[in-house]
Amino acid sequence: MSEVAAAPLDLRIGHSPDPDDAFMWWPLEGTAGTLAAVRDPRVRFRSVALDIESLNRLARSTRPGEALEITALSCAAYPAVADRYLLTACGSSIGDGYGPKLVATTPRDAASLRGSEIAIPGRHTTAYAVLCLLLGPDAFTPIEIEFDQIEAAVSGGRVEAGVVIHEGQLTYGRHGLHLVEDLGAWWRGRTGLPLPLGANAVRRDLEGTLGGAGLRGLAGLLRRSVEHALAHPEEGTRHALRFARGLEAELAERFIGLYVNRWSLDYGPQGRAAVGRLLGEAAAIGVVPPIAEVEFLSPEGVERVRVASGGG
Repeated sequence: MSEVAAAPLDLRIGHSPDPDDAFMWWPLEGTAGTLAAVRDPRVRFRSVALDIESLNRLARSTRPGEALEITALSCAAYPAVADRYLLTACGSSIGDGYGPKLVATTPRDAASLRGSEIAIPGRHTTAYAVLCLLLGPDAFTPIEIEFDQIEAAVSGGRVEAGVVIHEGQLTYGRHGLHLVEDLGAWWRGRTGLPLPLGANAVRRDLEGTLGGAGLRGLAGLLRRSVEHALAHPEEGTRHALRFARGLEAELAERFIGLYVNRWSLDYGPQGRAAVGRLLGEAAAIGVVPPIAEVEFLSPEGVERVRVASGGG
């Protein structure tokens, strides 16, 4: 009597509804009418597109079945879930001298916004953490607004300023807004490091998912997905445009290029150091919980990077 092959295990992979994340992970699920380019008969991937703050909150959930198996996270959200998730060495979105933009309706400097109401895309986002490092955590009143509504909130006078992420980093000028501070450029000038914004994480309890290969095997599939996406940019861009929210193809391609690149394949020593520095400094001002180290999962194993107290 022949054995019946086991059904593949369904793994949900959460990503932001923006072109860069969609570009990285389409090879795992395929595009409309095509099979996945990166496959393993033991698993089947299903994408879940949610805004980054919703993904941050979902990763914190302790309700059975809610926390996604693989998920995008804000880097600043990781300490709160480090006991249940490992960061993957691939799949990050890093601002190399650029990042979220603090914008207002008139030209002004950042110091002038102390005491103001400022729109943020969520209290667990890296954008909020870096804004707190820039101005001080108690120097402004954060107003949580959906990321794609922040430009309108600022231009309409609902708040005095706002931090735009995703495609808003390229389109805020269309709303008549002025750049106050590029948080990625500010961070680079202050630390000499790139700004780790979005991270990718896998649940620790998936160790047995791919048999003997375990989490390392899963990390290998994720790396192959990013490699395949970078090697086939035209197909990936066509798929990613579904998540561009009306952004024209030229700007969508520019946005993808900003955040899917060599950093997305692997943090590298500088990227790992940047994560440790950011989380250390954010913990020192009480914006994120303190953790002793960050664990980065790759096909080669787990690398641990210490988080220095105070970010030093």
